[in-house]
Amino acid sequence: MWLSAEFLSDVEIAFITRNKHKFEEAKYVLSLMGVRLIQVPMKRIEIQSDDLCEIALFGVKDAAEKLNRPVIVEDAGLFIESLGGFPGPYSSYVFKTIGLSGILKLMRGVSDRRAWFESAVAYCDSSGECRVFKGVAFGEIALEPRGSGGFGFDPIFIPDEGDGLTFAEMEFEHKCRISHRAKAFKAFGMWLASHLAK
Repeated sequence: MWLSAEFLSDVEIAFITRNKHKFEEAKYVLSLMGVRLIQVPMKRIEIQSDDLCEIALFGVKDAAEKLNRPVIVEDAGLFIESLGGFPGPYSSYVFKTIGLSGILKLMRGVSDRRAWFESAVAYCDSSGECRVFKGVAFGEIALEPRGSGGFGFDPIFIPDEGDGLTFAEMEFEHKCRISHRAKAFKAFGMWLASHLAK
């Protein structure tokens, strides 16, 4: 367990997402810190921006106003060094349009396969005060998809901390210790604990 904070056990926060995989990862990470997360699968506003934090912050402010309760929005992206950071904030759209095969085709013959995943977790409390927490997982793009777990680009991303496995080859708990999303939600949980302890 990362943190012992009994007073967090009464905290319940809404995570605005329609992605059940994202929700399960976030729920698991925060549960280790005593925070209860509930999924609210409402459609959220996503602005076009090259900045994940800006996208998440805009979305969480809008959701907090509509729901009038503490809420979280997360935006994430895969950034590939040799492609100038592409697909970055547009990862979801790129995955839906060209998929894993499309990215691997773009990487054909490329020796520099360095890449990283970023996660921006934006939190807004019921008073309208908002904060953003970031997590990064560095690694490289695999030569071919491996593994059946995870979602999105997980089968082609090999994190530096993953013993050579792709995210999709890892046990759920293993991924939740080292992923970009885990790091961002852990940072949020630690801030929340210190904030509520004041």
